[in-house]
Amino acid sequence: MSEAIRILGIDPGLRHTGWGIVTVSGTRLSRIAEGRISPPVEAPLSERLMAIHSGLEVIIAEHAPHEAAAEETFMASNAASALKLGHARAAALLAPARAGLPVAEYAARLVKKSVVGTGAADKKQIAAMIAILLPGCQAQADAADALAVAICHAHHRGTRKLGSAA
Repeated sequence: MSEAIRILGIDPGLRHTGWGIVTVSGTRLSRIAEGRISPPVEAPLSERLMAIHSGLEVIIAEHAPHEAAAEETFMASNAASALKLGHARAAALLAPARAGLPVAEYAARLVKKSVVGTGAADKKQIAAMIAILLPGCQAQADAADALAVAICHAHHRGTRKLGSAA
């Protein structure tokens, strides 16, 4: 039997950054924890980014994942939104990288296809499938999306080149 690997999945966002941790042992998946980091909307951008980064540092210290995976940015409707999402992604990706974890990135369509079977799945479909794949889990929205990223990584980790923290 292969050694269990803990994977941190991250769904970056400036309003809400979802996170979820699963353990994969062979073909068996188990949910460890999930949640979301919600920086104060009225705070300056720098403080919101720090909240995302430090929140993930706490989660990493508490759960000691072996690897991390994040959802790639999709094309936002305007440049300002895309830039702000890029800032949130950077803050989120730095936390596992600073902890020495390899970090993989996956397109949203691949995450959805890996979990639901179609790249066009919506948030409700993802949450429903997470509840089936991880019995007892009732994660919603951002946390369910982050668990989906972790599951996608569990399925594809052997075929992906992980980024090094160095």
